Amino acid sequence: MSQSNEDAAVVPDTIRTAVASIMPPDRQWEAHAADRQALLTMPPGSLGRLLELGRQLAGLQQTDRPEGHPALIAVFAADHGVAGEGVSAYPSEVTGQMVANYLRGGAAVNVLARRAGATVRVADLGVTHWPAEVESHEALVRCPIAPGTANLLHGAAMSRADAFRAFDTGLNLADRWIGEDGPRVVALGEMGIGNSTTAAALIAALTGTSATDVVGRGTGVDDRGLVRKRDVVAQAVRRHTSNLRDDWDCFARLGGFEILGLAGLAIGAAKRRALVVLDGLISTCAGLVAVRICPPVRDYLVAAHRGTEPGHRVALAALGLMPLLNLDLRLGEGTGAALALPLIASAGDILRDMATFDSAGVSGPSSSSGHA
Repeated sequence: MSQSNEDAAVVPDTIRTAVASIMPPDRQWEAHAADRQALLTMPPGSLGRLLELGRQLAGLQQTDRPEGHPALIAVFAADHGVAGEGVSAYPSEVTGQMVANYLRGGAAVNVLARRAGATVRVADLGVTHWPAEVESHEALVRCPIAPGTANLLHGAAMSRADAFRAFDTGLNLADRWIGEDGPRVVALGEMGIGNSTTAAALIAALTGTSATDVVGRGTGVDDRGLVRKRDVVAQAVRRHTSNLRDDWDCFARLGGFEILGLAGLAIGAAKRRALVVLDGLISTCAGLVAVRICPPVRDYLVAAHRGTEPGHRVALAALGLMPLLNLDLRLGEGTGAALALPLIASAGDILRDMATFDSAGVSGPSSSSGHA
């Protein structure tokens, strides 16, 4: 599914310009951060992955005193026509009901965000059953592409034009929410009944993996539901991955509005040199889509955790990301990303606030001791 120059010409200028604007992290500042870490009052490398995160933040922010906060958790919500195939344990009405729960502060992601000191914002990209009572909430942006996607088992989930619109929505929200002085860290959350089926189909198509290897129980379907879900994904991938002009055809035929929106948000956040934190299956699928569109964005990503969904592991492997946590999570919403935020903030704190051997009056390692 490589993209030819002719195919690239049909991608809107806004998207091509955003993709072209993504610069790699500043390796010189990563090196400066490594030099500083070597002076801090600890044995070399003794804080492990925390030091790696600090260097990543330094390269993005172009300073050896980076900040791992403030953080934004962006929950994008949309419905999926494939839910009509009985692939979820919950009815599609739950998408809108959970949006209301997020905005009232009662969901798991809200609880964990409060503990992490993060802000939660919600975007409606296509919720079918809309909860009118939260229409004017300050943390909500309504930008629906349509009232849910079409059923990908029987036809394309959306038009190519709607795929571009969903992605553009994420780009625009990045500008709106991040700006010049916005959050340093952006976590990708989602809600949409049926979206684990959509994500599994996209991951299977983009990685060449079988449905058996990417489809899990999602919201908790029983054994019969799991078999049905695998069959839906296998049929959809077979149907939609022939005669593709480019990756955008794949995204439109199999994707979800919130997945493409989150991919746009990831690239928009990278444009602002913010760290992007992936959550579970659907969020990581959005990260995979973002990297297919814009390979340099890979260096802006952090995998918060490894969930129980098999497709999540496949997507993480395709991205070459090692997750920070392994807690057997499968909720989504941005919950795993919220749990990772204090670790990321701590990585910046270590570089900024930890004393050096000289400033603390502590003797460094002797030249004869090596690194033992």
